[in-house]
Amino acid sequence: QVQVVESGGGLVQPGGSLRLSCAASGITFRRYDMGWYRQAPGKQRELVATVTTGGSTNYADSVKGRFSISRDNAKNTVYLQMNSLKPEDTAVYYCNARNTRWSADYWGQGTQVSVSS
Repeated sequence: QVQVVESGGGLVQPGGSLRLSCAASGITFRRYDMGWYRQAPGKQRELVATVTTGGSTNYADSVKGRFSISRDNAKNTVYLQMNSLKPEDTAVYYCNARNTRWSADYWGQGTQVSVSS
């Protein structure tokens, strides 16, 4: 059974930091591209950052220079370090595990991040 579980969300003041974690089980983690997406109220889900099996990263323009994605294949975990948070970063953040060759696509249940004073 595949499980993708996010953690680390919460309430933080503008300018603060949070680190999200996503633990995946039931998959060969190192063979999956991993990503973080977010969805704010009334908006579509959008890509935040991705990291490939080879370690290449990609970021949305809105988070470049503030967020950093990393993965630890030994722990089957992907992280999203979020610095200099802004109110517009408020959203539910979702973790995604994807292997297009195998047509495999798994999502977590999401974790709420709220940025407010």
